[in-house]
Amino acid sequence: MPAAPAALVILAAGQGTRMNSDLPKVLHKVAGAPLLVHAMRAGAALAPERTVIVAGHGAEAVAKVARDWDEGAEVVIQAEQKGTGHAVAQALPALEGFRGKVVVLYGDTPFVRAETLETMLSVAADVVVLGFRSDPATRYGRLILAEDGALERIVEYKDATGAERAVTLMNSGVLCADAALLADLVGGLTNDNAAGEYYLTDVVGAARARGLGARTVTCPEAETLGVNSRADLAAAEAAFQAAARSGAMSDGVTLTAPETVFFGFDTVVGRDSIIGPNVIFGPGVTVESEAEIRGFCHLEGCHISRGASVGPFARLRPGAELAEDVHVGNFVEIKNAILDEGVKVGHLTYLGDAHVGERTNIGAGTVTCNFDGVMKHRTEIGADAFIGSDTMLVAPVTIGAGAMTGSGSVITRDVPDGALALGRAVQVTKPGLAAKLFEKFRAAKERRRKEAE
Repeated sequence: MPAAPAALVILAAGQGTRMNSDLPKVLHKVAGAPLLVHAMRAGAALAPERTVIVAGHGAEAVAKVARDWDEGAEVVIQAEQKGTGHAVAQALPALEGFRGKVVVLYGDTPFVRAETLETMLSVAADVVVLGFRSDPATRYGRLILAEDGALERIVEYKDATGAERAVTLMNSGVLCADAALLADLVGGLTNDNAAGEYYLTDVVGAARARGLGARTVTCPEAETLGVNSRADLAAAEAAFQAAARSGAMSDGVTLTAPETVFFGFDTVVGRDSIIGPNVIFGPGVTVESEAEIRGFCHLEGCHISRGASVGPFARLRPGAELAEDVHVGNFVEIKNAILDEGVKVGHLTYLGDAHVGERTNIGAGTVTCNFDGVMKHRTEIGADAFIGSDTMLVAPVTIGAGAMTGSGSVITRDVPDGALALGRAVQVTKPGLAAKLFEKFRAAKERRRKEAE
């Protein structure tokens, strides 16, 4: 963590016309999280004193996402998009009184690492710019270095000469400078360029003209990947998943078919866990060590403890909490429910708004009927209970420890500890009636066949 105070300015005002979308560009998702959240998450590692989001297109939606992630984030509006320098100028009033370094990030550049930002803050220079090496055929701005290795100026591709376009050190746009100096430099920007915009990159030349120092920090090109189109979004998703899969396997997780597993931006999986094919992790999933997630499961907002097994074809929704050695089988859905140690839910079951005690067995086809059309209600099941197959538990209801329900029961009242509850109609048997009905049905079928000829 940097010793000096830091503040973040994240530029998120662009419409992103190439996305061909009503949704602001920075709210399109990679690994289940908006691009903006990825940028905010990286910057959060600096423990910034202030975070300022510059919004424009879809500002209300952008502000909601920003504040949902960081309730202390301040959102300012860039009503007209006149360039990156103009965008930073809109953020300056929100930084008034701040004494420290400001890091400027981009809401559509999701992969800049926290470690890279920390390195930028540690460099002893008045202005620090993040760069990367790339093919000279690309149209990025160029970082032009002096003989001593200092950063002399940044040239936008459209304004660059042939010699400058041959330079392979590219500008990512990420920049760091002292707050007071940044405000002074931005205040002096002009729009005398091919695009008629106020370039933030011009602060480097302005700083050098005053005899101030500018340096670069470099990172891999993949870290600076920006998202401007649906194709870029797909490429960003692929890049994230490739890195997440590789990281999981390096950390001791078995992926039986890595290319089919999709991680969320914050997925945590413990060592010696096994992830089967075609498993999808939404946001907010933690899987502890030695658990197994079998094929074709979808998980989000849930916690799976050591030794538990899930699936195949299971769905765990937000609020699902599985204790150690819980077994959840095929075609089981769990939402906002706690399953204590050793619970078994074999198949074809829905448990919502429930708490299931230790070692309880839930039979196939069990449903906690938790919604009355207006309100949700909870089901409480004690330890060592046995819920017979096809039981409908009409919440709110409590099943005691060691209790049992008969298969096919509809349970509407509480069941005491150790009791057996049967809630089904009395069976009536009519000897010989099935044979007569079958004979009648076959005769009717034959008549219809003859009439159709």
